[in-house]
Amino acid sequence: MEASIWKNEPLFRELSGMNCDGLNLMAKKIRNYIIEVVSSGNGHLAPNLGTVELTLALYKAFPPDKNFVVWDTGHQAYTHKILTGRAKLLPTIRKYGGISGYPNIQESKYDRFGVGHAATSIAAAMGIETAKKINKEKGDVIVVIGDGAMTSGIALEALNQIKSISSKLKIILNDNGMSISPSVGQFSKSILNKLRTTKTYRILDNKFYDFLSKNGLKYPVERIKLSLKKLLLSDNFFEDFGLKYIGPIDGHDMRMLTRTFESLKKIEGPAVIHVVTQKGKGLAYAEENPTKFHGVSMIDPNTGISIEVKKERHSYSEIFGKVLSLIADEDERIIGITAAMEDGTGLKHFHSKHSSRFYDFGITEELCTTFAAGAATRGLKPVVAIYSTFLQRAFDQIIHDVSLQNLDVVFAIDRAGVVGEDGATHHGVFDLSYLNLIPNMKILAPSSLSELSSMMKSVVGRVKGPVAIRYPKESEFTNVTDVLSAPTIENPFTWNELVKGKDGTILAVGSMVKVAVEVSKLLESDGIHIGVYNCRSVKPVDRKALSVISSSPRIWTLEEGVVVGGFGSSILLNMIKSRGNVDVIGIEDYFVEHGSRKELLEKVGLSVDKIAERIIGALKMKMWEG
Repeated sequence: MEASIWKNEPLFRELSGMNCDGLNLMAKKIRNYIIEVVSSGNGHLAPNLGTVELTLALYKAFPPDKNFVVWDTGHQAYTHKILTGRAKLLPTIRKYGGISGYPNIQESKYDRFGVGHAATSIAAAMGIETAKKINKEKGDVIVVIGDGAMTSGIALEALNQIKSISSKLKIILNDNGMSISPSVGQFSKSILNKLRTTKTYRILDNKFYDFLSKNGLKYPVERIKLSLKKLLLSDNFFEDFGLKYIGPIDGHDMRMLTRTFESLKKIEGPAVIHVVTQKGKGLAYAEENPTKFHGVSMIDPNTGISIEVKKERHSYSEIFGKVLSLIADEDERIIGITAAMEDGTGLKHFHSKHSSRFYDFGITEELCTTFAAGAATRGLKPVVAIYSTFLQRAFDQIIHDVSLQNLDVVFAIDRAGVVGEDGATHHGVFDLSYLNLIPNMKILAPSSLSELSSMMKSVVGRVKGPVAIRYPKESEFTNVTDVLSAPTIENPFTWNELVKGKDGTILAVGSMVKVAVEVSKLLESDGIHIGVYNCRSVKPVDRKALSVISSSPRIWTLEEGVVVGGFGSSILLNMIKSRGNVDVIGIEDYFVEHGSRKELLEKVGLSVDKIAERIIGALKMKMWEG
């Protein structure tokens, strides 16, 4: 369906007059539009195909201009964006200058809370509801939570407090059995599975409701249903928290959804509607492989086959997983840990060979970190692989449970730096700063796939105390065999001089090393000779190398992270006498929006041309001052 037929108007206002046939037709149009837009660009496909009917039925019963709907795991909210006035803008989603891939309070008044990290919805909605009461505002507060978010600690903490604040919160649990990969843990495997598979209760529940309602027996309905539920389901997780439980219901049955959401209006206290959906619904290849089609770039919408010209590139995530697996072949103390990111971090390679030493605890970064600490006290060598932006959630555990005790835990920090289209909630630009301030922590940043391989072989299972290895969401043309056979580094906590230069020196970290070399070559054509060091050890600083570098007439530090508290800050602290000669280049004190990685590096001043301009400007200023 062409984008031109859609309007940037709140379409949810049309839903009130629609019957189920009309809603199903709208669902078909929206689903086709999402497939068209995402397959021709970049976005989240499978999770959004699973929530089309749910969103339509919900907004028919609870219009988002009169109610407060808080979405969790925001990559399932494309239908919400279409219905709330951004339909025509959907082709710009996740593009530079376009709309965000997640709910964003700066983007629309209907985005009630900004979402990027999972499991925040219930806690935020409780706060919104409390404010609504104090402000005497009307309207219900509703949460849509799913994609494994209910397994996270913050969601369970919030459930535990709902009754204590006399909340009337309504929670829609979108149960598709998945986060990005299949959900793990007892909550999904036992509790939800028990609820979603009790067909006897579901059938009798529907028949009782229809029979009693048709015969005008309204008063006994709830008491009879309660007795039936206790008989067939015995204990119910949500009702033990004091929440009324309704479901499970088919998340693609429009008649059932609309009837259920209408009945939800009559419930006075807090309630959970358990909706079972199919991730990738309506698209056979996405239904069959929802993990692969969770997020896509350009694909043939009919087949799911990529239509991008793919060359032989290999990612840091892939190499990390393969090298770790090789190390574990020789060292039985190695265990791999992740938080619902087995595929994304490359740990699937480790899992396939060492399944008994692989642990995925779902969306529980804090648990993963403290679990690793406990294992390390008994001689194991845990490697915790988590994206930079999500590892922030375990900041306290990194300090208190790992670093304070100086335990042998390696943090493999994927997606460090600017990640592109996911935007501000996902950029990994804070890890250098938040790790740099922690005693005992050591931080390494490889500049290539081969260096990552060598670094891991030199550190994992060998170095005492906590070590963080951070690397970007990037890929390289390379020979995998050569990379996997890269030798160990005698001392990974040293710097390497790559280019000599009499006019100044760039101290580059990780992904910026290759950029610095390009800058040096570009400036050399203008007669400016700038040296380059690969500062692979962010912490500790290589003081021996720094003592030599301190005599350079001008020094620039270059990092793909925020400048406050980062690598450049460490250099300034170590060069008090020559601070005037040091210029820190990195990301300034603001949040970076979404767009392609190339566009964003240009915007934040980390492209080759922007860095060269800055160096030339500094040298000209020095000449003028002289």
